[in-house]
Amino acid sequence: MKTAEKQYIVKSITTALPVVVVLFLLFSCTSNVPEQIDPVQNRADFPRLHSMDVSTVISDSGITRYRIVTPQWDIYDRSSQPYWEFPYGVHFERFDEQLVIDANIHSEYAKYLENEQIWELKGNVRATNIQGELFETEQLFWDQKSEKIYSDSLIKITQEDYIIIGKGFESNQEMTKYQVKQTQGVIPVNE
Repeated sequence: MKTAEKQYIVKSITTALPVVVVLFLLFSCTSNVPEQIDPVQNRADFPRLHSMDVSTVISDSGITRYRIVTPQWDIYDRSSQPYWEFPYGVHFERFDEQLVIDANIHSEYAKYLENEQIWELKGNVRATNIQGELFETEQLFWDQKSEKIYSDSLIKITQEDYIIIGKGFESNQEMTKYQVKQTQGVIPVNE
């Protein structure tokens, strides 16, 4: 290779190299700038606590009394009416003194209003009381202050000898003393 050609190549590289470096720095610096997002306008719309795959127990005087199992538990305590939400349902179990499950309740959706102390259970609600009676409905409310459970929806109660169908009911919170409204049928169960 001739000297003139070598000098031309070196001159081209020394001229092109700074241009490439400047372009590289220019494009690389702009890609490191963090994307600006809008600030959160209303924090009440977001849960303060978001938990997945929860299984927890609640005790009373050192004795395990309840278990709560849920795929998702969100707590919205910044809302004007603070609440807990279980968008994929919840399963409650109650234990006797020997830690045997004596009652349970299950739903596909649940919401608990903290100030009012009211639970709303929706979607394929199934509850079994300590007498073994099965309650099935689409919506159920539990008012912890008044210790009442109630519903205006269609309800089916399966007892040992009968199936009771009605629209709406009221009960104590143990679901052992209840009144079915608008009874539509009492069907004897054949063993």
